[in-house]
Amino acid sequence: MSSLEDIVAAAQADFALAPDAVALENAKAKYLGKTGQITEQMKGLGKLAPEERRSQGAIINAAKEKIEAALTARRDALANAQMQSRLNAEAIDVTLPGRGRRFGGIHPVMRTWQRIEEIFGSIGFEVADGPEIENDWTNFTALNSPENHPARSMQDTFYVDGKDSQGKPLLLRTHTSPMQVRYARMNQPPIKVIAPGRTYRVDSDATHSPMFHQVEGLWLDRDISFADLKGVYLNFVRAFFETDDLQVRFRPSYFPFTEPSAEIDIAFGSGPLKGRWLEVSGAGQVHPTVIRNMGFDPEQITGFAFGSGLERLTMLRYGINDLRLFYEGDLRFLKQFN
Repeated sequence: MSSLEDIVAAAQADFALAPDAVALENAKAKYLGKTGQITEQMKGLGKLAPEERRSQGAIINAAKEKIEAALTARRDALANAQMQSRLNAEAIDVTLPGRGRRFGGIHPVMRTWQRIEEIFGSIGFEVADGPEIENDWTNFTALNSPENHPARSMQDTFYVDGKDSQGKPLLLRTHTSPMQVRYARMNQPPIKVIAPGRTYRVDSDATHSPMFHQVEGLWLDRDISFADLKGVYLNFVRAFFETDDLQVRFRPSYFPFTEPSAEIDIAFGSGPLKGRWLEVSGAGQVHPTVIRNMGFDPEQITGFAFGSGLERLTMLRYGINDLRLFYEGDLRFLKQFN
């Protein structure tokens, strides 16, 4: 009897001194493990007579329950101590001054986007938006770029899993021109619309990005000519750059979806870019094939289209010389615009 009482007292003392869970489990093994003292006592019951075995077994079980109770109590105490330590470490000092939320700002490219919508909206153009994952027909074929057309090689792009209704691969759109076709097939002339949005091509350097922004413009009606295109675009760039001291010129070029086609250049009459001709857009009269694909008769309906890069316009407006600055997330750069 005294031996078991001594074992219980020793176990309680060892458990109380255990500084952590590992030490406590080691102490537990000393008494309740396979070779522990209580386990050895239980093994000795087989040598006793049945009546004595029953009474002695009850005494050993009582001692074992006291040891297990002491073990559970110490486990709870250690867990509570650990929790309290964690709470103390993570406590919030309510006497510290509050950390206020800072105001966010608008990205410079988004500023350009909003500005373009306002300018064209003021002269009656609507804004169209559509999918960035396009099908082959809308992105290429409807715009007079059938399979194996040389112009496709200029627009290496990102293809995605999946096929369109004709079994052609889907792709990230290479321009926002598909929205011209989509919008025209859902509306009747006169059509005056711009389509700003994200576009994608396999291209990356100081002046090109795999993802960039474009705005496409389209005006379809009877007797819309190059003169209308020049007037609209000149009005746009003068409003965008907030100066009338600016010239526009058209250089002959080639695009499969317009005929005739031109590159649009601008030149400032003052400032650091004074006298330099800078390309800002591609444009032209909408090709008769594209007008047919839109569902109209090119003998009755004519019009112009243009496409401008939002990053290019933003760089000229703010004097930025590396397109990559827009997407590096450097707050020192972005804060200048807010």
